[in-house]
Amino acid sequence: MTNSELLQYCMNKPGAQQSVHSDWKATQIKVADVLFAMVHEVDGRPAVSLKTSPELAELLRDEHQDVKPSAHLNKAHWSTLFLDGTLPDSQIYYLVDASYQLALELVPEQTRKLLLAP
Repeated sequence: MTNSELLQYCMNKPGAQQSVHSDWKATQIKVADVLFAMVHEVDGRPAVSLKTSPELAELLRDEHQDVKPSAHLNKAHWSTLFLDGTLPDSQIYYLVDASYQLALELVPEQTRKLLLAP
């Protein structure tokens, strides 16, 4: 998977907006100003930082060499996944979806209803 493929997937989420974090050389993807993905390169490899529960973050890091604590975000909740490694694309997409759902939970209910309205 490439950074552009992942960005396209993220931007298809309702209310997704992207911005550039110039200090970290990363593209941030937010829903209603709540970060759910940060797409960047780490040591020349395509990567994404995603939010999970601390338990899932620990499990993923124990089971996959291509999942590391995020360098720039809360390490208990945020993990960096290498897109060119051993993690299957389907699992990366699942984790993007889960991170998006966690972000939506932080969005005010009225805004969330507007974003998810058919």
